[in-house]
Amino acid sequence: MHRALLLAAALMTLAGPAVAQGDAALQRANRLLESTLLVDGHNDLPWEIRRAEQPGDVAAYDLRKRTRGHTDLARLDAGHLGGQFWSIYIPGEIRDSGYARVQLEQFDIAHRLIAQYPEKLTFVWSADELEKAHKAGRIGSMLGMEGGHAIENSLGALRMYRRLGARYMTLTHNVTLDWADAAMDTARHGGLTDFGREVVREMNRLGMIVDLSHTSPGTMSDALDVTRAPVIFSHSSARGVTDHPRNVPDSILARLPKNGGVVMVTFVTSFVSKAAMEWERQAGEARGRLREVADSTERRRLRDEWMRANPRPAVTVRDVADHIEHIRRVAGVDHVGIGGDYDGTDWLPEGLEDVSAYPNLFAELIRRGWSDRDLRKLAGGNILRVMRQAEAAAEGSGNRAASR
Repeated sequence: MHRALLLAAALMTLAGPAVAQGDAALQRANRLLESTLLVDGHNDLPWEIRRAEQPGDVAAYDLRKRTRGHTDLARLDAGHLGGQFWSIYIPGEIRDSGYARVQLEQFDIAHRLIAQYPEKLTFVWSADELEKAHKAGRIGSMLGMEGGHAIENSLGALRMYRRLGARYMTLTHNVTLDWADAAMDTARHGGLTDFGREVVREMNRLGMIVDLSHTSPGTMSDALDVTRAPVIFSHSSARGVTDHPRNVPDSILARLPKNGGVVMVTFVTSFVSKAAMEWERQAGEARGRLREVADSTERRRLRDEWMRANPRPAVTVRDVADHIEHIRRVAGVDHVGIGGDYDGTDWLPEGLEDVSAYPNLFAELIRRGWSDRDLRKLAGGNILRVMRQAEAAAEGSGNRAASR
């Protein structure tokens, strides 16, 4: 018994510094984020509200209480979030019924969401307004359109969506368009068509940031050739770490210093972990086979049996930090940010389960030796610079829509 106690004490002594170091890193991360503007590039809460138990009812999806999803006011406070691009997403697969009505409804949900919580959220149009909101203790709220299919090949529609507050637009979602190739669909154009290049130029003129998440490498490259302002990837990670089509190749990362763009690293498990990507592939194949089973009870039994035999692999905050560090090595610390994709994915890494968890990621980077200066760039400094450069590009074209 005496020897067991001595052994336990020795183990506690050995573990003590590591635990203390971890606690110190998290404490430092929280202190840093209390005084730093943290901006997330992509949160799908408006779509989550659309598909809630009371679809589209902003008041019923009460952020003053604990929600079923990843986002509510208490957890936003705990995460120290200071700026958010709320995603205006509609599926590209609904093409047969047209996009405009659903897109406008999503703008409406987002605007009502922001207005519902004036004590915490405020709509902002510019980088200066975002910083002012943060100083006032509110989350500066911006809108980002996810998928150029929503403009239905119309620059007029693009201009009107900008007037509704769209600060960026992802050129594609998962469907290749008449004018741009998507990462998860067949590449039909080799990148952008002439009209696709005109879309990029018009976005520059309007002060809209060109978002290259979801696009093919050819579309990424063509957009970088055309744009006069920095681009973003609002929720993507590094293909050099996880070879997923939704991630950014090193060849594109190497071009970002000249362009000034920023990759806002996402937390989607299959994008940040090779093991998770492979598990998702196998799970998809299993779902395909199970669709052929007519009896629903038998289908559920086989599904549960497959899950027991093939548990999800562990994915942690460390996997996300690996992508951030890879982008810093290839593109530089001025070209990386955060784009969690909360409320847009069901499976998140351990330590990043909801919007309260941002300090865990910064603590991990602190343990890896990151300076406060570089952490502040990651948190919001880099995307603020991109916003200002996009505003300057619009102003340089004589367009007053850059700020309104």
